[in-house]
Amino acid sequence: MRFLLRPGWLALIAVVVGFVVACYTLLAPWQFGREAQRDAQQQAIDASYANPPVPLGELVAPGTGVGPDVVWRQVTVTGEYLPDAEALVRLRVMEGKPAFEVLTPFRTDDGRLVTVNRGYVTSPSGSIVPEFAAPPEGRVTLTARLRTNETDPQARAPFEADGHRQLYAADSRTLAAATGLALEPGYLQLNPDQPGVLTPLPVEPNTGGAPFTNFSYALQWLTFGAIALFALAYFVRLELLQRRKGTDRKAEKAALRRALAGEDGEPGAPDETPAGETPLADRYGRR
Repeated sequence: MRFLLRPGWLALIAVVVGFVVACYTLLAPWQFGREAQRDAQQQAIDASYANPPVPLGELVAPGTGVGPDVVWRQVTVTGEYLPDAEALVRLRVMEGKPAFEVLTPFRTDDGRLVTVNRGYVTSPSGSIVPEFAAPPEGRVTLTARLRTNETDPQARAPFEADGHRQLYAADSRTLAAATGLALEPGYLQLNPDQPGVLTPLPVEPNTGGAPFTNFSYALQWLTFGAIALFALAYFVRLELLQRRKGTDRKAEKAALRRALAGEDGEPGAPDETPAGETPLADRYGRR
C-alpha cells in the first residue's frame, strides 16, 4: 500500500475526499434546504387561498413591515397612490420577454406608507421603457398579497432614465432611500382586476409538472459522492492486483533463470532434473 503515498495518488485521494465532503455537507444539504423552502412557500400560498383577505393592520402592525410568517397572505388597504414616487424594477423576464415591474407608493387612510407592486409591462428591449397606464387618482381600495423585499446582491444604486426612476430589485428600502418616503418594509403584490394593476405578477412557486426537483437533485449529489468513493476503492484494488501480478511474474522469471542457469552446467549447480522429465533447457531453449 506504499504506492498510496505517491504524489499522484495523494492528489487523487484529496480530490475524491474533497468532492465527497462537498456532496454530503454542502451540495446535498443545500438542495434539501431549497426543497424545504419551496414546500414552505407552497404551503403559505395554499393557506393564502384558504384564508379570505383581511385589513392590513390585522397581519402587519404599523412600522413593522412584512414578516416571513405572513408572506403571501391577502390583505386589503384603502387610500391613494403616490405616482410621483413611482419606480420601475428593471432586468425582469416575463413570458420570455424583457419586462419592467412597476412599484408605486401608496398612502393608506390611516397614514401608513406602503409599496404596491402593480405588476409588469413587457418591452422589446430591456433598456427601453414601454408606455404603461398610470395609477388611478383619488381614493381606492386594493386587495393584494404580502411580499418581503428582494435584495440586489450587487447593491446597485437607483438611477433616472427615460423619465423614470429605475431599481434593480423590488425593494421598498431602496425606493424609500431614493424618494425620501418612510415606506414600510416589504410590499403588496396586486391581485388581478384591482385598481391600477397592469399585468399581474404570477403567484409563485409554479411547481406544475416538476415536483420534488430539489429533492431529486439532493439525492443525485448523495449518489455522486457514493460513486466517487466506490470508484476510488475500485482503482486502489485494481492497482493492488496489477502489482501482485507483476510480483508473481518477476518471481516466475527469477525461478526460470535459476533453473536455466542450473541446466547450463555452472560450477556447483547440481542436476536436479528428476528422472523421466525433460530438462528445462530443452523445453525453453538455451541462450
